[in-house]
Amino acid sequence: MTFLKSRTFIFLTLCCVQLTAAAQIKSPVRFGKIAPADFDLSAGKYDSGAAAVVIADIGNSSFEGNNKGWFSLEFHHFKRIKILNRSGFDAATVEIPLYSSGNSVERIDGLKAVTYNLENGKVVEARLDDKSVFTDKMSKHWIQKKFTFPALKEGSIIEYSYTESSDFLFNLQPWEFQSEYPCLWSEYEVDMPDFFRYVTLSQGFLPYDMNTSSSRNVKFNITEPGGAEKDEKYSFDDNVVDHRWIMKNIPAMKAEGYTTTIDNYLSRIEFQLSGYSFPHMAYQDKMGNWAMVSEALLKDDDFGADLSHNNGWLDEDMKTITRGASSHLEKAQKIYAYVRDNFTCTAHTGLYAASPLKTVFKNRNGNEAELNLLLTAMLDHEGIPSDPVILSTRSHGFTHQLYPLLTRFNYVICRARIDSSVRYLDASEPWLGFGHLPERCYNGHARIINKETPAPVYFEADSVTEGKVTTVFISNQGKGSLSGSFQSIPGYFESCDVREKVKAKGEMEFFKTVQAAYSGETVIANTHIDSLKIADKPVGIAYDFTVKIDSSEDLFYFNPLTTESLKENPFKAAERKYPVEMPYAMDETYVFNMEIPEGYVVDEIPKSAKVLFNDDEGFFEYLVAKGDDVIQLRTRMKLNKANFKPEDYSVLRDFFGYVVKKESEQIVFKKKK
Repeated sequence: MTFLKSRTFIFLTLCCVQLTAAAQIKSPVRFGKIAPADFDLSAGKYDSGAAAVVIADIGNSSFEGNNKGWFSLEFHHFKRIKILNRSGFDAATVEIPLYSSGNSVERIDGLKAVTYNLENGKVVEARLDDKSVFTDKMSKHWIQKKFTFPALKEGSIIEYSYTESSDFLFNLQPWEFQSEYPCLWSEYEVDMPDFFRYVTLSQGFLPYDMNTSSSRNVKFNITEPGGAEKDEKYSFDDNVVDHRWIMKNIPAMKAEGYTTTIDNYLSRIEFQLSGYSFPHMAYQDKMGNWAMVSEALLKDDDFGADLSHNNGWLDEDMKTITRGASSHLEKAQKIYAYVRDNFTCTAHTGLYAASPLKTVFKNRNGNEAELNLLLTAMLDHEGIPSDPVILSTRSHGFTHQLYPLLTRFNYVICRARIDSSVRYLDASEPWLGFGHLPERCYNGHARIINKETPAPVYFEADSVTEGKVTTVFISNQGKGSLSGSFQSIPGYFESCDVREKVKAKGEMEFFKTVQAAYSGETVIANTHIDSLKIADKPVGIAYDFTVKIDSSEDLFYFNPLTTESLKENPFKAAERKYPVEMPYAMDETYVFNMEIPEGYVVDEIPKSAKVLFNDDEGFFEYLVAKGDDVIQLRTRMKLNKANFKPEDYSVLRDFFGYVVKKESEQIVFKKKK
């Protein structure tokens, strides 16, 4: 298990826990019970800068026998929020996702939503109209109920409640105790029959104020539809464990710089169905293992079924695509370039294909899963063994290596075995070179989908170093001006960013942004970008510039870092309770050579310095040398890894603070007398 996974404090246990007596602590509020005094939250403990406060968030999940011969899940949810200012109005828009499959769909019953305002000392209600609840289709299996509270004002209290019924036992509702708003009371209860087994995943840094379990005996009634015959009704008893979790005075979780997704660190609990264990019946495993899941995915019409076909429809096209290739590597490069350059990616977060690969090939577009599954099929067609690889992008959250939880995955790439080497490919971005992956893929554990060896593979940000070398030369031009040349070779990811910007708006607009970064009377000219269309290489950015000196002033200030200085510290918070997650390690070098302007002498010059980060984990050096007619500077900032522990945060913040301060220092030139 990698460091980042361990720092999320995730504990994995089966729901067979030691039972403890549950203390009878009552929830603080009930739906519809609002008095003028409830608008005063001065006794609550929360950040005074919050835009909204969750007064109470209460949920309960239970299992009920149904009339389909099986069980259903009943989820009751009640939430009350006070809106403190207009920035908190977003909390008044509620979205409830509902799963559907075939003819079955989760449903909402008893939805009630009310806005309360205090007017002249009295509570005034505004109830949500049923016609104001909208249904949106999000994907093949998901719809969404959405509504916004009426009569919203600063100071309003809003609350809603509903019951969600589900026949999908794998969808036992998760619970988030923490969110972007502070919460005074969060409570979740799950009534779990012994015959259902779930894996419980709990994460976060906050302790529970209550974590109890109690046991009771429950009678379940199930009706088996008889069709043309009489329905059969069954009743039986089983032990049910009532789990109750409570947190109080929960601080808001604010996303800070260099965070993949705050969802990795919110205090939350979720459940994954493991299996059934009924009396006098063998245990039924519903989660399976990676070998079973991999085999199922490869047979799935929406994933890998097309990969096992002969795919003869590709025969003629592949002859044209691979023409002139004399090796497997050249074939792979041609196939990759063909998909990348001739297909349009419609979305970059897809685990499944919506269309057969033949249709994708014909239409020349598809989501990233469709394009990379097509790439896999085309490589296989040419005798290059290839497999799909599933992963979770950085913004989507961590996966679990032990449990094959497909909901944690949202992206597909391709693994190609070319002679004795392995290449990981993503053909969904027009600016990506062969064997490169975009930043979003570097999120740790991924899984190769293969019948024989569905092995884990890891794409760690720590394994990627983004290098950059910039050189600036400035010489006297005479008549109160300086002429300079700027050349920079950025790292691969920054090069991709440059290509994307140029493709979107053109080189002229790109260099307008560069020009805008200069202060004073500095003008750039002779702009050029090398290797712009060679996706396998970093780009090269070059231009000339002139600097005007105000001859009416006795002093001339000049920052030798020009536009390359770090302008502000990305780490502003006083403390941080979760890791810092940069997209890559870094190694940036800046070389500067400047002739002393005619008619001036150096009055002040920054001092050389070098600081280490955690001894051997990085450094920043600033080396200055002054000659009779020239000033030379060399800076280098190097961090050997991308991810840092929370306990390293203050050192990291101080390190970047020092860099910002040092790189802001200027050379002061004084007129000769």
